[in-house]
Amino acid sequence: MIKTKGLTHLHLMVKDVQRSLAFYKTVFGMEEQFWGTPELVFLQTPGSNDLIALHQAEDREATGVSGGILHFGFALTDDQSLDAAIEEVISAGGTLKKRGEFRPGLPFAYVRDPDGYEIEL
Repeated sequence: MIKTKGLTHLHLMVKDVQRSLAFYKTVFGMEEQFWGTPELVFLQTPGSNDLIALHQAEDREATGVSGGILHFGFALTDDQSLDAAIEEVISAGGTLKKRGEFRPGLPFAYVRDPDGYEIEL
């Protein structure tokens, strides 16, 4: 077994790095950590150890294609804020795919960012 400190980051190819940067900062309050290159920025959720890398795609590089990864998720700090979270996604340029309950009292929503990456809330 390889001992790790857990999942460290997701690396997303995006059509417009500035648009995606604004989306993740606005919707999830993520903060810029550093730019690896002018096309690659790393963001972190305040108070966590996660990172999302947003990488400007070249003209013919695929974006928003999961390659077998169905979605990634963010746990909300307040389950009652799901409606507000969905509205925040939509107003920042994302879309709602579907919502429901896994069981009574355990709501979920699947949303998409501007590139089409699916995010579970």
